[in-house]
Amino acid sequence: MHEKVRINSADVKYTEKHIESRYCYHTASVRRDGDTSTVTPSSTEFIFRTERKVPRLGVMLVGWGGNNGTTVTAAVLANKLGLTWKTKTGLKKANYYGSLLESSTVCLGSGPDGEVYAPFRDLLPMVHPNDIVFDGWDISSLDLGRAMERAQVLDWSLQEKLWPHMSQLKPRPSVYIPEFIAANQEHRADNLIRGSKAEQVAQIRRDICDFREKSGVDKVLVLWTANTERFCDVTPESTTRPRTCSTTGREVSPSTMFAVASVLEGCAYINGSPQNTFVPGAVDLALQRGVFIGGDDFKSGQTKLKSVLVDFLVSAGIKPTSIVSYNHLGNNDGLNLSAPQQFRSKEISKSNVVDDIVQSNPVMYRPREKPDHCVVIKYVPYVGDSKRAMDEYTSEIMMGGTNTMALHNTCEDSLLANPIILDLVILTELCQRITFCTQDDPVFQGFHSVLSLLSFLCKAPLVPQGAPVVNAFFRQRACIENVMRSDAITQNTVQKRLKSYEMCVSYGNKIFL
Repeated sequence: MHEKVRINSADVKYTEKHIESRYCYHTASVRRDGDTSTVTPSSTEFIFRTERKVPRLGVMLVGWGGNNGTTVTAAVLANKLGLTWKTKTGLKKANYYGSLLESSTVCLGSGPDGEVYAPFRDLLPMVHPNDIVFDGWDISSLDLGRAMERAQVLDWSLQEKLWPHMSQLKPRPSVYIPEFIAANQEHRADNLIRGSKAEQVAQIRRDICDFREKSGVDKVLVLWTANTERFCDVTPESTTRPRTCSTTGREVSPSTMFAVASVLEGCAYINGSPQNTFVPGAVDLALQRGVFIGGDDFKSGQTKLKSVLVDFLVSAGIKPTSIVSYNHLGNNDGLNLSAPQQFRSKEISKSNVVDDIVQSNPVMYRPREKPDHCVVIKYVPYVGDSKRAMDEYTSEIMMGGTNTMALHNTCEDSLLANPIILDLVILTELCQRITFCTQDDPVFQGFHSVLSLLSFLCKAPLVPQGAPVVNAFFRQRACIENVMRSDAITQNTVQKRLKSYEMCVSYGNKIFL
């Protein structure tokens, strides 16, 4: 085994199976007495241990035949085959731009010629996207070649090169419950798992086992990239732990059924859409089984920019008072979101993204005060996967002044979401190989089942009960960087002062990331 970044430090030890690093985490408690704040520093010494062997990873996508599912599969194939293709602007080559792990870098320190940078993927041994094996489910029976053509995301000359490979892939039948997605999706639903909800969950479990056995992968992760569902009502039947989803209640959604089936098979489950998949019973099941869950909703274009821009404004002492976001898109996601209940799910995930940033500044905002925040999404078939986003940010400045910024953003929706899918599954798998202990609790344990380390990649981060929600872009990125540094580099080689919201919050016998 060979790491591209190897640490020469007394605090890092390499064994045949593990990288083990000693790390001192500094934090502080604050006591308020009138206008005076008393800050008491404290520190905890951790030992992080990462398994060096990288497994063969299988990823099962719910919605494999949709725009995201077909495009991410095609992109991995194109990279694996080293494909190039011609467009009207010249020769293009397959790459993983947009991936935090593959295309973003971290400063390691100084060398003879100045600062030295390395991509995230080199900090710890992790799965390479080219090695991922895909499978999945879809309510549409089209093979992935025809589904890729239907999606109209990739250049035709590239599609022609991929067709022999993609046309051999066919989604497994999926769960279709019309009450949860828009009625305009009915014409696609010709590839369905029949039976009661308990029978459907049992079939999903058999599909996972079948894929694991036939593909020879070491691990399977399941990710929802299918249509946005409406929010389900949290009823007593979804609050109790749904062992097999045997209830006949209407409020058990397909995404929750896939989550339960995955957890029962010991597979991490990631929700890439905004609906409330993780009802209390599903979360309890994941906690009991010690299986990672994460989500919700891919943070790709407009919302990612919002988490950067509002963080900048508030950090600069400028007070955002009104945020108006308008989108129009023409892919099947846009068609599904044209239904009011499905749009409401998306509106909630996009609207809450600035809350923690605002709450961090009691100088400008009173308790529970928020900017006016309006989100509009319209379906415009002609623009296809090329989504248009227009935003207006109005802020109060000194002495009653006003500052307004208007932005126009055109993005190819699926090509922004695809690298996020890859980062989510690769980061989740890496976390499955990391354990830690402390001086007070010397028994090695894993991270909390609700893997909020994924927050950087999600619009509406799922966090454990009692943990703070962090949406601010640079704090989320710092969390991932700090965890990788603490596990690979240690305090002797990088600055190690981490704020509590950037790394972990104590909770029982676990930590949240």
